[in-house]
Amino acid sequence: MVVLTQSAPSAERLRVVDGFLAEAWADLARHDERLRPLAVEVRFDRGVAHLSGEVADPTELRLVRELVGRLAGVLGVWCRVTVGGRTPVVVDLGCGATKQWPGNLGLDIYPAPGVNAVADLSGSLPLADDSVDVFFAVHILEHLIDFLPLLDECHRALRPGGVLHVMSPWWRHVNAVADPTHVRLLDVQTFKGICGQRPPGAPRWYPLHAACDGASIFADLTPLPSDAPPPPPTHLARFFD
Repeated sequence: MVVLTQSAPSAERLRVVDGFLAEAWADLARHDERLRPLAVEVRFDRGVAHLSGEVADPTELRLVRELVGRLAGVLGVWCRVTVGGRTPVVVDLGCGATKQWPGNLGLDIYPAPGVNAVADLSGSLPLADDSVDVFFAVHILEHLIDFLPLLDECHRALRPGGVLHVMSPWWRHVNAVADPTHVRLLDVQTFKGICGQRPPGAPRWYPLHAACDGASIFADLTPLPSDAPPPPPTHLARFFD
């Protein structure tokens, strides 16, 4: 039996793809009059779009996120944009000594130079309801036997319109099994269940983006209110089988 797997892109291909994405975004920004007045910088790094700058209101940020995410080759849209003069609160989960961006609030179970507060990510997070704009869970979920309680805590702490950024090894890549501390295997389809198949009353998520590059999976999720309907099948079909 032959098993076909998706190969991870080389560093050179990722560099070339980043160049293509930068050119495509610059062309779109020049020709879309909605984007011209917005002071948002978009930088591409290994297929991930990094947004920074400032907008007047959340609708402008949603517009930029959506348009960037439509570009072929974008794996995720990571955002640190000031909205209405308020600097976003960004939390790095399990950051250790290295945060995704300087200035993020770092939470980890062990003290380290980048950790602002020691917290067990399998339990309650020391964060108030509706207090966080962005969570990073980069190479964290694969270390938790049950990561749904952590997602529920992120849902609780995120402000409306906030985003949870996830990055984890793809289950078919050697990185997923090479680390003996990995206890879970994930696929893009895992997030289909998180967004569309949770039991009634459980916190629900809307997928802003989900992708795989052959080595890692990426997901950008925003919380849905408890009374909101689940994401429509037409939207889920954009990312999931």
